[in-house]
Amino acid sequence: MVKKILVVDDSALMRRVLCDIIDSDERFRVADKAFNGLQALDLLSRNTYDAVVLDVNMPRMNGLELLRELRRYKIPARVMMASTDTREGAKITMDALELGALDFIHKPDNVAECRMDAFREELLYTLSVVADSKLPSFEGAGRPEEQPQMDRRMVDILKRNSGKIPGRKIVAIASSTGGPKALQTVIPRLPKGLDAPVLVVQHMPKGFTASLAERLNTLSQVTVKEAAEGMELENGTVYIAMGGMHMNVAASSAGGCILHLSDEPPREGVKPCANYMYESLQDSSFDNVVCVVMTGMGADGTEGIRNLKSKKKVHVISQDQETCTVYGMPKSIENAGLQDQVVPLEQIAQEITLHVGVRNQ
Repeated sequence: MVKKILVVDDSALMRRVLCDIIDSDERFRVADKAFNGLQALDLLSRNTYDAVVLDVNMPRMNGLELLRELRRYKIPARVMMASTDTREGAKITMDALELGALDFIHKPDNVAECRMDAFREELLYTLSVVADSKLPSFEGAGRPEEQPQMDRRMVDILKRNSGKIPGRKIVAIASSTGGPKALQTVIPRLPKGLDAPVLVVQHMPKGFTASLAERLNTLSQVTVKEAAEGMELENGTVYIAMGGMHMNVAASSAGGCILHLSDEPPREGVKPCANYMYESLQDSSFDNVVCVVMTGMGADGTEGIRNLKSKKKVHVISQDQETCTVYGMPKSIENAGLQDQVVPLEQIAQEITLHVGVRNQ
């Protein structure tokens, strides 16, 4: 079935270019066009589309304001941002993802670049992922800082049992489309004193992972950092893989473990790639590895976890289909029979903590 697309952009020329690209693919048809958020809101209140391609800077109602109105009136829409504002490190991109956009691409500043194959391929690929994603739900749609942290009684129980989980432990999380918002459900619920470092590979371009780390850090009890070369791994700290670089774990001269960033080619079509992270843990000094695979397209993580399981004691937590924006990476894990648990998004932080413990402060 051909997917119906709504294109929202205040530039008539840019609308024409985006529509030409979308209509050139037999999977899609531009069903409607809007020149600002107000017009788009009217269309979305009356019609159903498989995806919305949304600009940010527009008169009368901009893209972020439209996302807030969709949230306010509980109008579900699969939205991808395509704006010159969604560039390296742009806070506005994180705001859009937090407000419900599913993914984003950077729209070149001039129309000539938009007509190039690289932009066309990126637009159509991202649009295909978004159009096939789960329709957003507004249940429990409070801001991340309003979301509850882990129940204090559960933390107390975990602290009393922390000594029963021996050995060095580490948590390694993989996520892609829908991941930034999913991480805002998981990371802020991890308790202070978590008895393991946490590695995260989120598929994002260079420049965006620093903003993601900063935002998660402001919401969380644990410390959240963007990974950097040579960082020593510490318990209770979350390390977000730098966009555009692979993240590996290596032994340090002091007997601990450090992060190593590598510029090898993309793998599974992505960079950073979770498979590299998982495989680097095979020869590490960690005794127990908790692998978490969350929402995302493709199969990144499956091969790495399969190889890791042959060398280490590994517990694999897979996000369930119901709470995934895109049930791709977890489905691949489950099809390979690698999962030990399949749990909803809201339960992942608790299961991580149960398997690594909490240090008594």
